[in-house]
Amino acid sequence: MGKPTGFLEFERQAEGYEPVEQRLKHYREFVGHLKDDEAKTQGARCMDCGIPFCNNGCPVNNLIPDWNDLVYKGNWKEAIETLHSTNNFPEMTSRICPAPCEAACTLGINADPVGIKSIERAIIDKAGENGWVVPQVATVKTGKKVAVVGSGPAGLAAAQQLARAGHDVTVYEKNDRVGGLLRYGIPDFKLDKRLIDWRAAQLKAEGVKFVTKTLVGTQLANGMPKGVVNDAVKVVDPAKLMKDFDAVILAGGSETPRDLPIPGRQLAGVHFALEFLIPQNKQVAGDRKNPIDVKGKNVVVIGGGDTGSDCVGTSNRHGAAAITQFELLPKPPEQENKPLVWPYWPTKMRTSSSHDEGCSRDWSVATKEFIGENGKLKALKCVRLSWADGKMSEIPGSEFEVAADYVFLAMGFTNPVASMLDAFGVAKDSRGNAAATTDGDGCYATSVAKVFAAGDVRRGQSLVVWAIREGRQCARAVDEFLMGSSVLPR
Repeated sequence: MGKPTGFLEFERQAEGYEPVEQRLKHYREFVGHLKDDEAKTQGARCMDCGIPFCNNGCPVNNLIPDWNDLVYKGNWKEAIETLHSTNNFPEMTSRICPAPCEAACTLGINADPVGIKSIERAIIDKAGENGWVVPQVATVKTGKKVAVVGSGPAGLAAAQQLARAGHDVTVYEKNDRVGGLLRYGIPDFKLDKRLIDWRAAQLKAEGVKFVTKTLVGTQLANGMPKGVVNDAVKVVDPAKLMKDFDAVILAGGSETPRDLPIPGRQLAGVHFALEFLIPQNKQVAGDRKNPIDVKGKNVVVIGGGDTGSDCVGTSNRHGAAAITQFELLPKPPEQENKPLVWPYWPTKMRTSSSHDEGCSRDWSVATKEFIGENGKLKALKCVRLSWADGKMSEIPGSEFEVAADYVFLAMGFTNPVASMLDAFGVAKDSRGNAAATTDGDGCYATSVAKVFAAGDVRRGQSLVVWAIREGRQCARAVDEFLMGSSVLPR
């Protein structure tokens, strides 16, 4: 596992960041990857720990000690083959995954964990630069046809696995380009969209067909909730998919945003986060200008997760006058209690690169009212909260107001678009997701024959790496359903 004494000899080295004043001038990626010798040194820090908890900490069960050792020994081509054996899209996860594997690293108990994510990125970037990522075309075709609804990470992973198993796969996407929230929910400065195009080209070469601007449903509007983007110009009835394909995978994600129905919600300037982020990504891609421009404006972001952070980073690039981010929950501790939580994902204070660019953050704050003038937002009325035994209560006399020209609601997503599931007649769980199990016979199968579900549409809002895992596992379940057995990895 790397160098036996490496964890004693070498310090963790982070990837380099472009200075704030420079990166705020553009929307390109600003995080560099490790040089070969730097990656080798970081791979040397991987301990011979006996039980590699990082493997289980990673949702796709990456063979982390294996490719750490290969990088240390300079076997880069074998390292990318090992990485690809469990992860279809390491160029995505190495950039946007929060790295639960590092939280589970044994070295992290009493020292800085191995820089797993940075080594992963070094591997895939080197593989791309050297032309090692090539199509893997099936040598034998099965004659079976599979439709995948949704081209996010779950849909793309399932499509690639099934195409490599010899099935004819068609992916339907309602938006104008493939990638789902990889394409439009994550800013370009965190994930360069050329990587999606690069991977989509590989899938096409492997036989996957993409049909964009096409909504799977019963009508073009199809009861789309506010805040859900829809570029569709044509519609395909689910009945046609059921007739034309041997299996259908629903991988449309969890797109319905959580709203904040308080007085003043209708005011101009109050938006769901993706109403700001998606048009910005489209503008960067060369489409029309984002209709929301926060240059010189007071911005408030409600919600402390990744989507909120993306609103902060985008607002900074617009040149907002001031950015404030509110979180309902209490401020987490600066350092987790490792003996209590390891190897699980800890609750602790996390500061993103977007926060470093400029943002005022506040916790235990609830917004009570959007205050407007002439139909336009001008302020928020807020109150501070007290938390006890997991329950919150308002602190009397703690009310305050914050000036705001724009508010972005980044409080997560509640469930998939219900009309899509209803169009197939799929049973839902208590949260409105497609009901399907993940283990045993019939895993990932819905209540409707030959219809499967994977990713956020089944599990609810989650991480990209979980979507890839479910897409891969669902592909195996579909292959077994079609062929009676499968050699695809789970």
